[in-house]
Amino acid sequence: CCEGEEFNKMKTYIISGGAGFIGSHFVRMMLKDSNVQVINLDKLTYAGNLGTLSEELKDTRIKFVKGDICDNAITDKIFSENTIDYVVNFAAESHVDRSIENPQIFLQTNILGTQNLLDTVKKYWTNGKDENNYPIWKEGVKYLQVSTDEVYGSLGDEGYFTETTPLDPNSPYSAAKTGGDLIVKAYGETYKMPIN
Repeated sequence: CCEGEEFNKMKTYIISGGAGFIGSHFVRMMLKDSNVQVINLDKLTYAGNLGTLSEELKDTRIKFVKGDICDNAITDKIFSENTIDYVVNFAAESHVDRSIENPQIFLQTNILGTQNLLDTVKKYWTNGKDENNYPIWKEGVKYLQVSTDEVYGSLGDEGYFTETTPLDPNSPYSAAKTGGDLIVKAYGETYKMPIN
């Protein structure tokens, strides 16, 4: 999917959900750095629109892969063919009303899709185990999970959330995003995976 010697010399980011509203803005911002290349992994559901990146897709430093973060064959192929430095996970089923209609797809993508990405990262970014039986991670790699303020529940007319606000999801969407965030945190604690 993403071959070529030139494409593997710079810092390489997988940006999942990079055709979505926020993800596409992030892709544009990242391409301002000349030492960055991007693999944009997106399923192109209702929320993904490659038209928002029509100019960026002319840049040789970006590759588009149509695929689902739940599909291990796709994530494994990307990692096996490229040296990946960072994963930024924007991919998610979103919108509260849609989650009320079909909660299962939210759980599949937002939790199990995130877990699939984490397992692929673990497979390709570890080099044995240390004396305490923790994985030895490649230098300079990081997994970044993009969340939503809705994991903290509802906010009144005043105030604000911080990262220390207790989690209090109130919809299938926010519960699924919370679950994805917590599995990332668990991989950070359990495997000492470099995460944010």
